[in-house]
Amino acid sequence: MIVRPEQPQALDDPGPPIGTAPTVASWTTDAAEWNLDGTWEFRWSPSSAHQHNEAWGSIPVPASFVMPSLDRDAAPAGDHGRPAYTNKWYPFPIDPPRPPDENPVGEYRRRFPLPDPPARAELRFGGIEGAAEVRLNGVLLGSTRGSRLPMAFDVSGLLEADNLLEVRVHQFSAATYLEDQDAWWLPGIIRSVVLRARPVGGVRDVRVRAEWTPSGGMLTVLPELDSALEPGADVAIEIAELGLTVRADQPTPVPDALPWSAEDPVLYTLRVRTATETVTHRIGFRTVGIVDGVFQVNGVPVSLRGVNRHEHHPRLGRHVPPEVVTAELLMMKRHNINAVRTSHYPPDPLFLDLADRLGFWVVDECDVETHGFGEIDWRGNPIDDPRWEPALRDRVARMVERDKNHPCVILWSLGNEAGEGGNVAAMADEFRSRDDSRPIHYEGDQSSAHVDVWSRMYAHPDEVAEIAIGVEPALADDALDARRRAMPFVLCEYAHAMGTGPGGLTEYQDLFDAHPRLMGGFIWEWLEHGVQVDSDRGPVTRYGGDFGEPLHDSNDVIDGLVSAERHPRAQLTDLAQVFAPLRVTIDGAHLHVVSRLDHTDSSRYALRYRIEDAAGVRDSGPITAPPLPPRGRATLDLPPVPPSAVLTVEVVQVGETAWAPGGWVVSRVSTAVPAGIAARRRGAAPARRLTLADVDLDPATGALRRLGDLEVTDWRVMLDRVPTDNDRHAGWDEILDFSYAERWRLLGLHDLRTRLVSIERVSVDGPDGEIRVRTVVGGPAVDARVSCRWRWRAVDGGIRLDLAVDPEGHWPAWTAHWARVGVGFSLAGEGRLEWCGRGPGPAYPDLGQAATAGWFAGTVAELQERTVRPQEAGARAASWMRVEAGGRALEVGLDTTSPRGPVNDPAITVRPWSEAALWAAAHDDELIPDGRTHVVLDLVRAGVGTARCGPGVLPAYRLEAQPVRGSLVFFTPDANGDRHD
Repeated sequence: MIVRPEQPQALDDPGPPIGTAPTVASWTTDAAEWNLDGTWEFRWSPSSAHQHNEAWGSIPVPASFVMPSLDRDAAPAGDHGRPAYTNKWYPFPIDPPRPPDENPVGEYRRRFPLPDPPARAELRFGGIEGAAEVRLNGVLLGSTRGSRLPMAFDVSGLLEADNLLEVRVHQFSAATYLEDQDAWWLPGIIRSVVLRARPVGGVRDVRVRAEWTPSGGMLTVLPELDSALEPGADVAIEIAELGLTVRADQPTPVPDALPWSAEDPVLYTLRVRTATETVTHRIGFRTVGIVDGVFQVNGVPVSLRGVNRHEHHPRLGRHVPPEVVTAELLMMKRHNINAVRTSHYPPDPLFLDLADRLGFWVVDECDVETHGFGEIDWRGNPIDDPRWEPALRDRVARMVERDKNHPCVILWSLGNEAGEGGNVAAMADEFRSRDDSRPIHYEGDQSSAHVDVWSRMYAHPDEVAEIAIGVEPALADDALDARRRAMPFVLCEYAHAMGTGPGGLTEYQDLFDAHPRLMGGFIWEWLEHGVQVDSDRGPVTRYGGDFGEPLHDSNDVIDGLVSAERHPRAQLTDLAQVFAPLRVTIDGAHLHVVSRLDHTDSSRYALRYRIEDAAGVRDSGPITAPPLPPRGRATLDLPPVPPSAVLTVEVVQVGETAWAPGGWVVSRVSTAVPAGIAARRRGAAPARRLTLADVDLDPATGALRRLGDLEVTDWRVMLDRVPTDNDRHAGWDEILDFSYAERWRLLGLHDLRTRLVSIERVSVDGPDGEIRVRTVVGGPAVDARVSCRWRWRAVDGGIRLDLAVDPEGHWPAWTAHWARVGVGFSLAGEGRLEWCGRGPGPAYPDLGQAATAGWFAGTVAELQERTVRPQEAGARAASWMRVEAGGRALEVGLDTTSPRGPVNDPAITVRPWSEAALWAAAHDDELIPDGRTHVVLDLVRAGVGTARCGPGVLPAYRLEAQPVRGSLVFFTPDANGDRHD
């Protein structure tokens, strides 16, 4: 007998939803189904008390109803709300369990015919963000809670030939206090709506335990059948590919089965059949365990090279169409990512289906975060309030029951940033009572009393190194300390990929590779959460605060390896290099290869080499190597390389896969660029020879105005950069409580003023002539300055500038002072760049692992690394460059003699807009080319770090005030006659 509620659930009720059916596993069935996605009628009101007088508009389902892309249809008579972004703040007073009175409501309705309506059926919602009341043909079915969790209603006896489905979604409720994830607030029906017939005598649910043992597979299938079936009724269970029949409720050996892993995701088709229904699962045999503090799958250690993934679409909000989800996972595979944490809620079931098929390790996270309570010292936190225990247990139950049969899921996570309290133990108990085959994760439990793996976020590499060897600081409780020391360790979040960054990826991966206790980690994060808005210039991207929210976290939501449109950022290519399945290093005449594969040999990859000099490729071919076993290593011989050439070794994929064609370059490494301008220059030496008479300096400032017939403007020393997103925050590891951007501003580096001390011309008409300039450069209102000595000489047909920069006055006792030491200037006309150095992508001292040595070219427009919030980006490591602009050309050789170390990384940045324009712009679409080519030549530069969350620039990549010495050699070839094609 179905008992339906008489009234909707009160919005201030902290309990689980009412009227819903128990959650079951995701599977396919031959029973009739009707997908109700599509265009629904819709209207919106600013609060529950508002009386609806508006006309009905239309809206796609699934989608978030506040998205700007829906403006035209969603509310023809008025508003339909707007996105709002906060990182951790609740957008209303914290008064649990009460929601605010200003509580927008979206009303949906859908009419659908059923010529032959089934007598028994379930109505399934994949997810409704907010708190919904659901009615079918005027009958209240129940209320939903848990925005990213499945909900089902028994609608047996209610279906007619013509049906009306109504859903009323309140944006806020008591449940909102459990859903304060770092993301936009985007209410609506966000996942598919399906009506499924339930035949008498059908399959209610199936629980599968497919384990891998040393002797093969072991399968236990526990079907839950319709209560209408007679006890002992026949049920047939089989593995289609193996022709194996399995008895219900009994462990069955499957000796012919192959194991499932992220490297080799072997799946089998399991069918469970009664007289009236057949359901199908795709299953994989694998066993998860922890042995001697090491995380293992199928009896061997596993290393997680992962990302955190939110669900977001720039036009649809929380709904991500299937084709986009598929494209995401294929892109992850192409970039060597093997693991995903579903931050911070269970994903759409399609994601897990694809992860099973393509091969990913998945941390499945419960839809729980109460981060905003941390802003009030966790007072009233639901995690420590018994009133919320039923709702929290319910969320665990629904996630586990839906996802329990997916082999890709290797860890359950209680949630994220929800603090501590008695309900952590309750949730852990609920997990274990339903599934004891997977370990439990929760970063908020730092005592690790209720979890099976120790998790941290954004720990400094030095801390991770201590944890790796078990010398981390002790807990106060000896028993808990001993328990935690016996656990594997995972970084559930690290390396904040926001804007230009993250720096320091290599340091983390080196630790993961070296220490068995370290499981690996998950980059924050995969995807930027930009929202598209249609403008006169086409779609533009917006972030927090752009929709009038009084409380917001600005562009913190723009943090990802790919854009909201799924265009890869440069740092994704760098991550692919760091995560490469084969770690390859060149050591003189030898190539060292180390496999990072855990379960398979390296036969799916091949090695090839290329020898290239300034004139082009001189030699190439395969490198013969036997397949390496899992985590094996080998040293191979390399062909001889002339001193004027670069050797590049590539790891390529053998054969086609679902995500990449045969020959796909998985990773590459190279030797360094050759020494000397002659070896680096691409093309013939310029025919025109420069003399000191071609050097035109401003007599008032000492700045270069013209080099031969090439006009140069805005010549200046540069010590700062337009701050990256990471520059705007203080690193968690630094004593100072203000960011690099604030330091540079306090020192006046954004507004440097030059005082000319002297210009001295020495024998300028002779072969040893020089022009010596001395300037003093500093910011206003401070006594921190630099002395610059500029020495101009004619050499080898060009003009050599030796630049010496020395700090003077008072520079504070900080760990870093400068972003760079370089020279900036501007050329007339839009440009093109060729360079010898590292490329083709950008590189900074702690970023750019994918940039290898060679010769590269592109237009200035092509070389821009666009960021949603404009900032420093796009520098190319270079020792020789040629820039063409306005029909003229400038060639420069770069060399830095001191200081040594990683910051000694000469580079060129070219832009079609000025630094001033970059400073002024708040959004990328505000940057308009000004018809000039703006150039920065760096002698030394700092890394970018990951200070928005985690450590700032690591010490080796910081740039303190210190003497800098370097040279720039200029040539002015004819842009047409001397160009190399």
